[in-house]
Amino acid sequence: MTQEHDTTENFKQATESTARALSGHDDVEVVFGGHQADLSGKTIHLPAMPKLLDDALVSYIRGLADGMALRIRYHDAVLHRKMMPADASARAVYEALEDARIEAVGTADYPGAAGNVETVLRHDLRQKKLDLVKSMDDAPLEEALRFVTREILTGRPAPAEAQKLLKVWKPWFKSHLDADDLKKLKDARHDQAAFAALTHGLLKKMDMPDALADASPPSDAGAEQEDLQGQDEEQSAEEMAAQTATSQTGHEEEDGEQTEQSAEMQGGFETGEEDGSDGGGEAETARSNAPRNATNTPFGNYKIYTSAFDEVVRANDLCDPEELQKLRKTLDKQLVHLHSVITRLANRLQRKLMAQQTRSWEFDLDEGILDSARLSRIVANPHYPVTYKQEKHAEFRDTVVTLLIDNSGSMRGRPITIAAMSTDILARTLERCGVRVEILGFTTRAWKGGSSREKWLADGKPAFPGRLNDLRHIIYKDADSPWRHARPSLGLMLREGLLKENIDGEALIWAYNRLMSRPEQRKILMVISDGAPVDDSTLSANQGNYLEEQLRRVIDWIETRAQIQLIAIGIGHDVTRYYRRAVTLTDAEELGGAITEKLAELFDEKPAKPRKRKSH
Repeated sequence: MTQEHDTTENFKQATESTARALSGHDDVEVVFGGHQADLSGKTIHLPAMPKLLDDALVSYIRGLADGMALRIRYHDAVLHRKMMPADASARAVYEALEDARIEAVGTADYPGAAGNVETVLRHDLRQKKLDLVKSMDDAPLEEALRFVTREILTGRPAPAEAQKLLKVWKPWFKSHLDADDLKKLKDARHDQAAFAALTHGLLKKMDMPDALADASPPSDAGAEQEDLQGQDEEQSAEEMAAQTATSQTGHEEEDGEQTEQSAEMQGGFETGEEDGSDGGGEAETARSNAPRNATNTPFGNYKIYTSAFDEVVRANDLCDPEELQKLRKTLDKQLVHLHSVITRLANRLQRKLMAQQTRSWEFDLDEGILDSARLSRIVANPHYPVTYKQEKHAEFRDTVVTLLIDNSGSMRGRPITIAAMSTDILARTLERCGVRVEILGFTTRAWKGGSSREKWLADGKPAFPGRLNDLRHIIYKDADSPWRHARPSLGLMLREGLLKENIDGEALIWAYNRLMSRPEQRKILMVISDGAPVDDSTLSANQGNYLEEQLRRVIDWIETRAQIQLIAIGIGHDVTRYYRRAVTLTDAEELGGAITEKLAELFDEKPAKPRKRKSH
């Protein structure tokens, strides 16, 4: 065992011991090896550790662990959910102020954690480029308000990376908030209920809607922390089932009737050798039809506890037409200044496609068009045979593109707006180029498991159940439908309550199966997401990297085959750790640059050769 290994192991043990001490719970577990940090019940997931540790990385990892341990100790998830606003912008402020409260209370009791927690804040500020803001349009309100509140609650100045952020927002705060408002927050920092009530008062003063949400919250630390409040798991499931029934009236009876049909649809990947899928058929438009899943596919031990409650549904079935039109108008306002982007992108792609159709000629033929270039020979020598030519077109394959959109809770706010705008721009651009486009979305029907988890609890909670939530796969636009017919449907992405959790691997399988049923010669699958799959119900009942490992296997399976070309667009997050061909966007305007190059690569006449498949 090397010295470096000993050092890393010692660091892991020390981090776990500290987390247990800070959280006040001896059964807190720290797991290393993921690609992003998250909190699931009493399990803290941290990124994998490199062989060599440096001081900056050590402080950052400690900060992540300390912050989540303090959240376990000082945060009541049940109370937090009850007081959560329904409006997305108001919720973001509500979450930001609660984060500031937890930091203030926790670091006052444990001053040693303050420096580590601030390291994480500084890192996040740089990653989001908030240290470079020049106006209020460059940074969200909640980020600025968090640091303003943090200064009051902790008595510590904001880090240097937040100074520009505060400078552009402070005049606005002075005109909307009084000093007493923030002082009241400080006085109530030890009482989460009183603090939440004061937060709602601030929302009103800032002219933000503070109506309470009627669904489960998007917090990753969410329902699992109910166990920390002394509630047993069965009671939590009953409450969740009641909330699910309220928001999904009438779905359960449909799903019950379709259990056998759903079971029959459990297939897996269509390899292209057998055309057994019905990806574009009318049957898939029914709400109760379940998508194909990953059972019996080459993806290790991935399991699905039940697919009886999964659904494939059209976007216009999830929202009444009037609301859909209002949501579409909201999206159109965001797109007003991007018409030039659409034109520029379309022109570049059209040039690329036309270049593949360059004309060539065959000469010295016995029939065809008279070759005028050779007439001089005939005049000089009447006995010279008359020659003809014929035009020869380069082969140009029909193309279909599927845009698969992550509709998860982590996309809420600016990310889903960018995703919707990017989808709209890409769909219009590709259609102008004569390319068929299908638009799909994926999320879950409920937070924290829904009916699948309820069934698992009723069955006695068997160990390692596999995927434990109800899938919702959404069809925004069929490949054969013109963009103008599906135009209102894209507004659904902005609807409050739609975005829940994300199981990316099965969504990729579903999109793959639909593409393989298409007759076009070239097939492209474009995924728009913000990172790793997250489903608290599944991850709390299986190993922490369960969904992520399945996603990696699915991606590798697709990328090692030539039938479909795969590309990913990361919204605000680098997704190259999953996808071989990927770009990152922080704004829809970047489509005119980075994504154009990637699309141009995909439209090359000879697609990239498949890689050798890795063994798993």
